Amino acid sequence: MEYFAGIIVAIIIAALASILGFDKDKSFYPVILIIIAVFYVLFAIMSGSIDTIIRESVIAFVFIIVAITGAKKTVFIIAFGLIVHGIFDIFHNQFITNTSVPAWWPMFCAIVDIVLGTWVMYLTKKRSNKSLPPTAESGG
Repeated sequence: MEYFAGIIVAIIIAALASILGFDKDKSFYPVILIIIAVFYVLFAIMSGSIDTIIRESVIAFVFIIVAITGAKKTVFIIAFGLIVHGIFDIFHNQFITNTSVPAWWPMFCAIVDIVLGTWVMYLTKKRSNKSLPPTAESGG
């Protein structure tokens, strides 16, 4: 069920971003990546474990740096960051014991991350192709 829910949530986020024009703002998906990364810190705070808070915060910090770098350089970095976070979600419990993470969360979040990352990659490629000048091969 978490897989299906993740797909639906990712589609809703992407669709609303597109319909409302939020995805035209280069800060939209970096902010999404930051929010996604901080959820595990929230769960760590709920657990009350200082060690878990520190571990989750360090990992969130890495993804925040990826988001900032992507916002400044290229959206492909954001897409990559979302997909890597999704992969991290799949293996999260093997690296960090965070007792407040709901059992369904890692796979739900992984699906949201991977679908959104793939969508951002598609959008970026689509938009960059539109802005390219015609080549001799394309008849331009």
